[in-house]
Amino acid sequence: MPTRRSVLRGSSLLTLSALAGCVAAPVADGAGSDLPSDNSPDGTDDDTRPRGTGGPGVTLASVDDDPEVALSIDVTVTEAVATDDHPPGLRVTVTNTGDAPAALGEARAAVFAYQSSVDEFLVLLPAGGDYPADPGCWRLTEGVGTTEEYRTVTLEPGERHAADLGLYAAGVEADACLPVGEHRFETTMTRFDDPERLDGGESIDWGFSVLLE
Repeated sequence: MPTRRSVLRGSSLLTLSALAGCVAAPVADGAGSDLPSDNSPDGTDDDTRPRGTGGPGVTLASVDDDPEVALSIDVTVTEAVATDDHPPGLRVTVTNTGDAPAALGEARAAVFAYQSSVDEFLVLLPAGGDYPADPGCWRLTEGVGTTEEYRTVTLEPGERHAADLGLYAAGVEADACLPVGEHRFETTMTRFDDPERLDGGESIDWGFSVLLE
């Protein structure tokens, strides 16, 4: 079983078959707004988020250790707060640390695209999509469909598979927006040593927790 590594605070219901879109390509590292505030000496409103933002801020509460196979998995915050223009954002990156090509499946689940939190209050969707959600609130107002095929991606040694993701509310009461508190995300992926055959493979369970406040 993977163990969790703690992440210092301060940098900050739907299943795969019920949700839709494509895995986002890796982009340059982003950062949340850092506007000055009249309400707090450290530049935040209520000591939790930059001035001028409308929603809760997100930080990483815990991240599992890398699996005991030739893969490295990383999650970072790209949009630290929700605004009227975008929900909080994360980037998940999986890197082939082996010395030979390997295939990774399911490709969307491996980078947490369309994955719900364990409590089913939140869902991660590829960034930039046109989803049925209230701006600023970022609560999905209806389901998002997706295809059910099993997708794989082949990674050369050192190559990365990544997605930028938006954090949306799902499975909560109709008048709620992004729910504050700690929320755990988990996924299962498989590493195949032979990209041509996709036989066997090593299954990996991995996850992380976010804190909205």
